[in-house]
Amino acid sequence: MSGFPDDFAWGAATAAYQVEGAAAEDGRGSSVWDDFCRTPGNVLGGDTGDVAVDHYHRFRDDVELMAGLGLKAYRFSVSWPRVLPEGAGAVNERGLDFYRRLVDALLEAGIEPWPTLYHWDLPSTLEKAGGWPERDTAYRFADYAAAVHRALGDRVRHWTTVNEPWCAAFLGYASGEHAPGRREAGASLHAAHHLMLGHGLAVEAMRAQRPDNRFGAAVNLYAVSPAGDDPADVDAARRIDGMQNRFFLDPLLLGRYPEDVLADLEPYAFAPPDADLATLAQPLDQLGINYYTRHTVSGRPGEATQAVSSPFSAHSPWVGSEHVRFVSGGRPVTGMGWEVDADGLVEVLTRVHREYPAVPLYVTENGAGYDEAPDGGGTVHDAGRVSYLEQHLRACREAVGRGVPLRGYFVWSLLDNFEWAWGYSKRFGLVHVDYATQRRTPKDSARWYAGVIGRGGL
Repeated sequence: MSGFPDDFAWGAATAAYQVEGAAAEDGRGSSVWDDFCRTPGNVLGGDTGDVAVDHYHRFRDDVELMAGLGLKAYRFSVSWPRVLPEGAGAVNERGLDFYRRLVDALLEAGIEPWPTLYHWDLPSTLEKAGGWPERDTAYRFADYAAAVHRALGDRVRHWTTVNEPWCAAFLGYASGEHAPGRREAGASLHAAHHLMLGHGLAVEAMRAQRPDNRFGAAVNLYAVSPAGDDPADVDAARRIDGMQNRFFLDPLLLGRYPEDVLADLEPYAFAPPDADLATLAQPLDQLGINYYTRHTVSGRPGEATQAVSSPFSAHSPWVGSEHVRFVSGGRPVTGMGWEVDADGLVEVLTRVHREYPAVPLYVTENGAGYDEAPDGGGTVHDAGRVSYLEQHLRACREAVGRGVPLRGYFVWSLLDNFEWAWGYSKRFGLVHVDYATQRRTPKDSARWYAGVIGRGGL
């Protein structure tokens, strides 16, 4: 007995700006990440996603790689400016054709396509009009989602609307660590709300086209622990859990914002229209959970000791809780400085199952960034990643054993790629990419994961 359902979706994931390249080909417009990367001091080494790992031209070889690993599903994102270069208006059929070809190649290889419609590449034109803090962006997103679903919905069953709205809203508009690089705390709250409103509007639009398809969002959740028993630490954990987890889970699954979080945000007069909540809380067919690590936090004065999301100094993304410190829990860390804590994944999965309405769950991202290179024989040894993945798959198995309706698991990432503000300095892939030659080399972790898939479990 593997401990996993027979129809478990064993997959891997990527995102458009991180892998596609072809930034100025076939009518693609510019995105906030194109603009962000061109501003000195935003991305380590001045790296950009202009070429990335050239997935746009090499997708057939990459699908062959996936098939060789035995992947059952591939989670990718659609580039909004590739489909709608100005964010709205006429569809760029040349851009949409890329995703038609990709979907067809996946289906021919027996791999189920799992598109995500928004993985942070907002068209520049929409950002110039105000971006996600503007309500109109949510409606433009729904129009874009409907256009992509109209083209692919006959062949694609599983749809994710927005990926990690916490990152898009608070790293993009509060701390400035991610595109578009704004530091406007109040605007970031409106961005978060409008990302979820866009999700709800998109689900409505797509479900009207094909009600039998399956729709959901992907949220990045963390287990959150206080550094100690001090009331300030306990309150810090409540605050960070509120902004990281409940600020998104409660509207999406319960149709309301947490009252204690709204109280924390009173200085910003955050009062989204009550009428929006029914739209936000569209019935979900699936919920994606991205999990990497645990937050250990303190509300007492002192120095933060945990790694941040950017190699550059930035403002706090924790609107209303800027005083909270993120401290070490004493666990081993990955190359990103993130603590390895698979027990936190069990905690997150069981909590969502226990505290929210029943919905099929998928771990839509889980992985570890290290820095490894091929040895003299061309083999890439990444024992740290193998250990990380094994621990977290054991956590998934434990959650399934506890009755959690976990239906799939996607490794982040299939390929080494552009790691946002860290540029090409961090590697998460099962497959090593030589960025100068674009040569792909499966790592030990790829072969290990292929064995897991072949057995249907650990």
